[in-house]
Amino acid sequence: MSTEFITVFTQNSIRIDGEKKIYIDPFRMEEVPGDGDVIFITHAHYDHFSPEDMAKVMKASGTTLVMPASMKDKASEVPSGINDIVYVTPGESGEVSGVNFETIPAYNIGKKFHPRENEWVGYIFDIDGKRIYIAGDTDATPEAQAVKCDIALIPIGGTYTMDAEEAAELINIIEPKVAIPVHYGSVVGSPEDAMVFTKAVNGNITVEVKIP
Repeated sequence: MSTEFITVFTQNSIRIDGEKKIYIDPFRMEEVPGDGDVIFITHAHYDHFSPEDMAKVMKASGTTLVMPASMKDKASEVPSGINDIVYVTPGESGEVSGVNFETIPAYNIGKKFHPRENEWVGYIFDIDGKRIYIAGDTDATPEAQAVKCDIALIPIGGTYTMDAEEAAELINIIEPKVAIPVHYGSVVGSPEDAMVFTKAVNGNITVEVKIP
């Protein structure tokens, strides 16, 4: 299954190209593409909610922002070019600017960094008949283990999320056709984590490494 329409920049900064250009958690963008139709934010940490990088990817004519309802206090920091903010909670499904999505709870088990009560999220997008899961900063929660998808982008850096082996265990449970490791090599984790992840994923699942 081709994933050429998915770009991973760094951390959980992702672009999905289709009829609409979708950005997730833009962060440390080196260029100013100015082409985003919708920006989806998973949670409030600086490497996921970066107004400076939102300004780089949003369109001059206006872009819609989707983010957790628990982040309403961050609305004042959003760049002025954002023409609408849609607030979501875990366990929803909806449509924004022609983009169909679901929200999946994203939280830690036994760690303090991403409390479940914050109601932060991952997303599943339905694009051209493919279900694409952007897990966000999460552990292998029961909700994550229940996800059905074709392509999964999963954090592997450890410390704040799953490490490479834990992420591989999750992938082996949900069995997407393609798994793409994210959230390593910048703030936390290293390229070696991608190698560990790739070796631990079952052979019937394709692993694509998009972060160098």
